[in-house]
Formats: sequence, C-alpha cells, structure tokens
Amino acid sequence: MTDEESARTHAASHSVSLERGLSILDAFTGDRSVLGIADLARAVGLNKSTTHRYVATLTSLQYLQQDPETKKYFLGPRAVDLGFAAIDSMELTRVTGPLLQALADETGFTTSVAVADGPDVVYVDRRRSTRRTSLAMDLNLHVGSRLPAYCTSMGKVLLAYRDPAALRQVLDRTDMARRGPKTITNREQLLAALAKVRQNGIAVNDEELAPGLRSFSAPLRDRSGDVVAAINIAVYLTMAPTTVEALAGRLEAPLRRTAAEISRRLGYRPSA
Repeated sequence: MTDEESARTHAASHSVSLERGLSILDAFTGDRSVLGIADLARAVGLNKSTTHRYVATLTSLQYLQQDPETKKYFLGPRAVDLGFAAIDSMELTRVTGPLLQALADETGFTTSVAVADGPDVVYVDRRRSTRRTSLAMDLNLHVGSRLPAYCTSMGKVLLAYRDPAALRQVLDRTDMARRGPKTITNREQLLAALAKVRQNGIAVNDEELAPGLRSFSAPLRDRSGDVVAAINIAVYLTMAPTTVEALAGRLEAPLRRTAAEISRRLGYRPSA
C-alpha cells in the first residue's frame, strides 16, 4: 500500500467528532479537574460554540457533569466508571494471562475471559494453544470483541449471577434473536438455563451462537465474592466430534480448577 493509499484509508476510518469528544475528556487532569467552556475551548483548539455542542453531548451521556452554581464542568460517572473498568481489566488480565494460556495448552483449545457490558460480553483476554495440533482454532474474535450475552457460555455465567432486578433490566434490552441452530429465544427457558448455571457453576453453549460451536464457561470472583468475569473453553464440532456430555467430562475439571485459581489470585476466599 502506498503512502497516499494509507492516508486515504486512515482518513476514511478516522472520526473527527469522536477525536474531539475524547480530547475534551483528556483536558481534565488531576490539577485541572473543573473547567469552563472557555478553558475547554482553549485546551482543545475549538471555538466556544463548537466546544459547547460537544460538552452538551458528553453531559447528556453522563461523561461530564455541570456544577449548577459555577456552570463549570467536571468528569461524570460514566467517565469515572471507564477509568475503574480500565484499572480492573488491567489487574484481571495480569492475573488471567498465564493461567489462561496454561489452560489452552492443557486442553488444546482456545480459551477466553470476558466481562459484562450491559446485554453483551466483551473479551478482555484470549489465548490459543501453543500445541501444534489440529485442535487449535481461530474464531475471528479478539480482545475487545463484543457478543450478546444470552447466547454465549460466558454471557450466561455473567447473567446468572446478577441480582434479579439487574437481570430483568438487561433482558428487557436483549433481542433474543436466533443466532445458531440451538439458540434459546424464549426468556423463560433462558432463566431456567441460568438457574442451572447457578446450581452447577458451569455454563454450556451448544451451537447457540453459531453452528458447530460449543463452549464451556465458569465464573471468576473477586475478593468480595462477586462474579467479575467469566472464563471459557471453545470447541468446534469438527475438532471434537463427540457429545456435549463427553466434552464436559473432559473439560470441566481443568476449567473449574483454572477458574478457582484465578479467583484465588483475585482475592476470593470461599467460605468454609
């Protein structure tokens, strides 16, 4: 690709509006945590009216808040949540990395960790086996990939351990469309499946997301005992043409063991 073609590709994928919005958020620092429109306009190199439009949007989305007396702005709860989420994800992946890779190498299958984001799961770590076997697979997924929770094993884990009110809110926002040949599209059937997850501590996805794809998932807990993420092993039928029960018999023990060790390193201590 020539420099000119590369520049055109970059321009086509570049969002000026997003860049400006993020630059406004970047203007808030430890020693400049409260800023007015004029301060922000100078900091990001925009005129006041343009800056005000971006600030109004960020405020409506709760990334900024306005002091009613001074009319100045400071970071809102959504921005704070993002910061804490970033810190938590860095801590999580620091712990999961070696153990997730070891699980992939032990089983020969791809392993992943995901966290909840509304009705979706977001991949924060993903490892392929270093074993040179036909079991290695490529799912066109990567860190940052997002999938609907209702039809994934990690999503089921993250849904299963939510409190009932939060779960209802998430399911109200979920379009339970058919994604694979065995997708659960009925809310009551999904709730029954989630109850089994809470009972067994393992979620199974049997061709619910895509044809031929199965996965098994377990919860990861932090020091408070809350489920903060999920870990899974994903298997294509072409790589292991056997029953779900046979796969579970082979994979559940190393999956549970790895999930327990990650949770222990995150500070979780199960009650006696």
